[in-house]
Amino acid sequence: MDSLTQIVLGAAVGEATLGKKVGNKAMLWGAIAGTIPDLDVLGRSFLDDITALEWHRGISHSLFFSLVAAPVLGWLLHQFHKKRKNEATTKQWSWLFFMALVTHPLLDCHTTWGTQFLWPFDLRIAYNNINVVDPMYTLPFLTLVLMALFTRRGTDKRIKYNKLGLVISSLYMLVTIGLKGVSYLTFKHSLEEQGIEYSAISNRPTMFNSMLWTANVETKDSFLIGYYSFFDKDKHVPYIGHVKDQEMIDSIRDEPQMARLLKITKGWYVVREKENTLYLCDLRFGEFEEGSDEFVFTHKLVKEEGEWVVHQVDPKFSFSDIPTFMGVLFDRIKGNEQALKKPSTK
Repeated sequence: MDSLTQIVLGAAVGEATLGKKVGNKAMLWGAIAGTIPDLDVLGRSFLDDITALEWHRGISHSLFFSLVAAPVLGWLLHQFHKKRKNEATTKQWSWLFFMALVTHPLLDCHTTWGTQFLWPFDLRIAYNNINVVDPMYTLPFLTLVLMALFTRRGTDKRIKYNKLGLVISSLYMLVTIGLKGVSYLTFKHSLEEQGIEYSAISNRPTMFNSMLWTANVETKDSFLIGYYSFFDKDKHVPYIGHVKDQEMIDSIRDEPQMARLLKITKGWYVVREKENTLYLCDLRFGEFEEGSDEFVFTHKLVKEEGEWVVHQVDPKFSFSDIPTFMGVLFDRIKGNEQALKKPSTK
């Protein structure tokens, strides 16, 4: 999830763990602990693009890291605060850090990228039921945590606000799991209704909401992408086809960096050639625009010093594009009738 969400979750967990004893310091250190796993993004400064992708949400988002880092951080914080009377013990600070650290990857497991929570086992857990940025999860949670922050320490009202934030956010997460199941059945039924043969479906919510869902559908020669809003009047889902063209990289797929990239994509990719350069597009993170064949996660494949290397292409997106993007997104969330009229492509 985004950094703000993780800060809010960490603060709430810190308050629930140790707020009654140390007051706002519990929220502060919980919020700080909630951001620590995401420091792995600093790896992009000194790692190649593939290693940085593998590193992201790897060991720092694991149960192992939480177990090892928590007592170290708890001891350090106890040393920092030990001269003050009635402060928490090393054990209590360690428990706060463990809870704040471990809930971070547990939340991230629900997103598309997922986490290697069981590191060192080579398994990335990704439930695909919430977008990495979802205001409906974050804003009510943030409001209640702030209400707790400005309520007197140790009071029933403060505890109530904080607990309510944790409960409402958790219930919302359960709702998104249900929405994922319902939207999956809708996509599946629409495929069968249109007589489209497929081998796999993967569905997830679009940005900033849990009402508009998208599905990647694998067929023999292409991937289909469809969108379904819970406000659509018609359950028919139109699909736009994207030719795989995966054979374009057959001769280089065993190159070290290429093999690692293909493993990361889990097979959900298409290959494109532009100006004599090959690009691999990861479909799991969406398109810039419905049916555009331009994808958010794109990798440039380049031969350097006799070896094929991968460079992640930064998205071509500016702040000036945001109003247009948000307008199109919310029109579609409300049930875009034009989208329903697009022809299916097998």
